[in-house]
Amino acid sequence: MSHTGSSFQSTVQPLMRLASIDAYRGFVMFLMMAEILHLNQVAAAFSEVPSFWGEFWRFLALHQTHVEWVGCTLHDMIQPSFSFLVGVALPFSIASRIAKGQSRRRMTLHAFWRALILILLGVFLRSQWGSQTNWTFEDTLTQIGLGYGFLFLLGLGSLRVQIGAFALILIGYWGAFALYPLPDANFDWAKAGAAADWQYNLSGFAAHWNKNTNPAWAFDVWFLNLLPRAKPFLFNGGGYVTLSFIPTLGTMILGLLAGNLLRNNWRWFSKFGIFVLLGGVCLGLGWGLDALGLCPVVKRIWTPSWVLFSGGVCFLILAAFYLLIDTARLKCLALPLIVIGSNSIVAYCIADTALNSYFTKNLKTHLGQDFFQLFGEAYQPLFLGAAVLLIDWLILLWLYRRKVHVRI
Repeated sequence: MSHTGSSFQSTVQPLMRLASIDAYRGFVMFLMMAEILHLNQVAAAFSEVPSFWGEFWRFLALHQTHVEWVGCTLHDMIQPSFSFLVGVALPFSIASRIAKGQSRRRMTLHAFWRALILILLGVFLRSQWGSQTNWTFEDTLTQIGLGYGFLFLLGLGSLRVQIGAFALILIGYWGAFALYPLPDANFDWAKAGAAADWQYNLSGFAAHWNKNTNPAWAFDVWFLNLLPRAKPFLFNGGGYVTLSFIPTLGTMILGLLAGNLLRNNWRWFSKFGIFVLLGGVCLGLGWGLDALGLCPVVKRIWTPSWVLFSGGVCFLILAAFYLLIDTARLKCLALPLIVIGSNSIVAYCIADTALNSYFTKNLKTHLGQDFFQLFGEAYQPLFLGAAVLLIDWLILLWLYRRKVHVRI
């Protein structure tokens, strides 16, 4: 990776589509699509059974849900992984467009156009079941779109600029929360959708990052009420906030650094070693900030420690996929994931629209409820969901075989 000049001007590999990127993206999308398996319902059927299988399904169900506030499950890694991979893919996209002779002006206009489409697509997905447009900006696609134009500009810059921007984002965002006053005796907790005695509230200095009592929540109370709404915005029930796109940009910058390294002509073991090293360092820093009470690891408001912690996990997962697929040439084993990852936008929309409900209804109609209870009523949600998931994958396989790749 070049340390001077533009990051994409270093000596790099020939332009190619790395299977590890598609496989990792496919793994992330599979986790999202697999929500249709309803593992929480299967686990609930074993709630009164103190057995190995009861513990097994409860463990899987845990990692198919988000933590309430501090901490991380496998499901919590979906959004940071998707954001990280946007950054990983960017150097390849820039290099491809340069090879086609596109000017910086044209590439920049395309990047901001793409950002706008991502923002609006996210708003659309959040408005599917409403009577009017739901102007909310916490959807994964919207969050990526809000930062994508800035990410592109950083992608044209030097490594020093990229690292400097990353540090500024984390320090600045941390400072904004740290300096925001804590709730006083007159604070109306009900209007914030929170409670003073909520079991997940943090105490001491870490309380600056509590749910709906922080500057990002205050910003949304002002900003979202400037837009047409069915009723005034007071809070997001999950604590999610618009301004999370700022630290999400930090996650994408980590991906950008990884993408630049992947395109470099260094030997595979050097790249793998750096990924593991960066993963360990970021993971340790994120955990350390949380343990010291300086900044809790909270995905819902994308704290700086979450950027580091989840970014470290992303580096380690990417290292594993790079080692097994691009280096050990085990692409054939990852083909089911590559099929999903090569059309991630389609996979995202399938998982986040009413399409799966349509498939579920028709499977019940044509095959009957009893068909999915062959192994017992407890497993009915699992096998019905698996059938829907198979249909989703076959759609993506059809696109993959015809080399149809939906891009924004």
